[in-house]
Amino acid sequence: MPLLEVLALAVALGCDAFAVGLAVGAVHRAPRQVFRLSFHFGLFQFVMPLAGWWLGGRLSIFARDYAPWIAFALLLFIGGKMITDSLGPAQARAARLDPTKGWSLAALSLATSIDALGVGASLGLVGQEVLLPAMVIGVVAAGMTLAAMKLAGLLPSRLGRRLGLIGGLVLMGVALKLVLA
Repeated sequence: MPLLEVLALAVALGCDAFAVGLAVGAVHRAPRQVFRLSFHFGLFQFVMPLAGWWLGGRLSIFARDYAPWIAFALLLFIGGKMITDSLGPAQARAARLDPTKGWSLAALSLATSIDALGVGASLGLVGQEVLLPAMVIGVVAAGMTLAAMKLAGLLPSRLGRRLGLIGGLVLMGVALKLVLA
């Protein structure tokens, strides 16, 4: 696969990571949070094509039929949590879920990279090399997430509560896109 095609594929796969990075970065953008989200999104985007390639045809049906619904449920849940946290009292907002830690981080990483599983399976089915594309996909996803979170940091801080609400709505929009596309 030519490098230009790999880059185009990586950017296409990284769009979900960018959207989620922008939504999360609107509220959570400490350096450690930016690193955790960027690193994990890149790692998952790297690993999923390898897993898809290795599992080949056995998972291609699963990835095509069920993966969008799994990602939909994960993004919908986390988006809903961000919205309720942003609308709650100040004490609840202070203790809000940090999506760059624990199960939320794992769920977001999986949800934004599950389409890469299908890409890996497709590459395996047509006999394409997967290591270089997987590395490029992972690096591009990490870079797009980092850029999105930094961009979110440039937004005025007075938007405060509304950013959590907007971020939650963005995650829900990405979830809907996955099942309607």
